[in-house]
Amino acid sequence: MLQKDNYVLGVILGLALPFLGFAGFYQWKFSVFTAQEFLTILSQQKTVLSAMISVSLLINAAVLTFFIQKKNDKTAKGIFFTTCIYAVVAIACKWFL
Repeated sequence: MLQKDNYVLGVILGLALPFLGFAGFYQWKFSVFTAQEFLTILSQQKTVLSAMISVSLLINAAVLTFFIQKKNDKTAKGIFFTTCIYAVVAIACKWFL
Protein backbone atom coordinates (compact mmCIF):
# COMPACT_ATOMS: atom_id res chain seq x y z
CA MET A 1 0.00 0.00 0.00
CA LEU A 2 1.18 3.52 -0.71
CA GLN A 3 2.33 5.53 2.26
CA LYS A 4 1.35 9.16 2.73
CA ASP A 5 4.84 10.43 1.92
CA ASN A 6 5.85 8.36 -1.08
CA TYR A 7 7.66 9.26 -4.30
CA VAL A 8 5.52 6.85 -6.36
CA LEU A 9 2.32 8.45 -5.02
CA GLY A 10 3.66 11.84 -6.11
CA VAL A 11 4.41 10.56 -9.61
CA ILE A 12 0.94 9.02 -9.90
CA LEU A 13 -0.73 12.22 -8.69
CA GLY A 14 1.48 14.34 -10.93
CA LEU A 15 0.58 12.27 -13.98
CA ALA A 16 -3.15 11.95 -13.23
CA LEU A 17 -4.14 15.40 -11.99
CA PRO A 18 -3.45 17.30 -15.22
CA PHE A 19 -6.13 15.17 -16.88
CA LEU A 20 -8.62 16.88 -14.57
CA GLY A 21 -7.22 20.14 -15.89
CA PHE A 22 -7.61 18.90 -19.47
CA ALA A 23 -11.27 18.08 -18.78
CA GLY A 24 -11.79 21.43 -17.05
CA PHE A 25 -10.16 23.31 -19.94
CA TYR A 26 -12.41 21.50 -22.40
CA GLN A 27 -15.52 22.34 -20.36
CA TRP A 28 -14.43 25.95 -19.86
CA LYS A 29 -13.46 26.84 -23.41
CA PHE A 30 -14.68 24.17 -25.84
CA SER A 31 -17.76 22.48 -24.40
CA VAL A 32 -19.82 23.53 -27.44
CA PHE A 33 -17.75 21.10 -29.52
CA THR A 34 -17.88 17.32 -29.44
CA ALA A 35 -14.83 15.49 -28.16
CA GLN A 36 -13.93 14.52 -31.74
CA GLU A 37 -14.18 18.14 -32.92
CA PHE A 38 -12.08 19.24 -29.96
CA LEU A 39 -9.35 16.73 -30.82
CA THR A 40 -9.39 18.04 -34.39
CA ILE A 41 -8.97 21.59 -33.10
CA LEU A 42 -6.06 20.46 -30.92
CA SER A 43 -4.34 18.82 -33.89
CA GLN A 44 -4.81 21.89 -36.07
CA GLN A 45 -4.06 24.64 -33.53
CA LYS A 46 -1.00 23.73 -31.48
CA THR A 47 -1.26 26.92 -29.43
CA VAL A 48 -4.51 25.57 -27.96
CA LEU A 49 -2.71 22.37 -26.99
CA SER A 50 0.14 24.20 -25.26
CA ALA A 51 -2.35 26.49 -23.51
CA MET A 52 -4.35 23.48 -22.31
CA ILE A 53 -1.22 21.81 -20.92
CA SER A 54 -0.15 25.02 -19.20
CA VAL A 55 -3.53 25.53 -17.54
CA SER A 56 -3.59 21.89 -16.49
CA LEU A 57 -0.26 22.27 -14.72
CA LEU A 58 -1.87 24.75 -12.34
CA ILE A 59 -3.55 21.81 -10.62
CA ASN A 60 -0.16 20.19 -10.10
CA ALA A 61 1.17 23.45 -8.69
CA ALA A 62 -1.66 23.61 -6.15
CA VAL A 63 -1.22 19.99 -5.06
CA LEU A 64 2.56 20.41 -4.95
CA THR A 65 2.14 23.39 -2.63
CA PHE A 66 -0.20 21.36 -0.41
CA PHE A 67 2.29 18.51 -0.01
CA ILE A 68 5.19 20.89 0.61
CA GLN A 69 3.21 22.58 3.39
CA LYS A 70 2.40 19.16 4.87
CA LYS A 71 6.15 18.40 4.75
CA ASN A 72 5.58 15.33 2.59
CA ASP A 73 8.77 15.90 0.66
CA LYS A 74 8.91 12.58 -1.20
CA THR A 75 5.40 13.02 -2.58
CA ALA A 76 6.18 16.63 -3.51
CA LYS A 77 9.31 15.51 -5.38
CA GLY A 78 7.25 13.04 -7.42
CA ILE A 79 4.73 15.72 -8.32
CA PHE A 80 7.51 18.17 -9.20
CA PHE A 81 9.21 15.58 -11.43
CA THR A 82 6.08 14.92 -13.46
CA THR A 83 5.25 18.63 -13.62
CA CYS A 84 8.66 19.23 -15.18
CA ILE A 85 7.93 16.55 -17.79
CA TYR A 86 4.58 18.15 -18.63
CA ALA A 87 6.28 21.56 -18.84
CA VAL A 88 8.83 20.23 -21.33
CA VAL A 89 5.97 18.78 -23.40
CA ALA A 90 4.16 22.15 -23.33
CA ILE A 91 7.30 23.95 -24.49
CA ALA A 92 7.94 21.36 -27.19
CA CYS A 93 4.37 21.73 -28.46
CA LYS A 94 4.73 25.47 -28.61
CA TRP A 95 8.12 25.51 -30.32
CA PHE A 96 8.17 22.44 -32.54
CA LEU A 97 4.60 21.60 -33.56
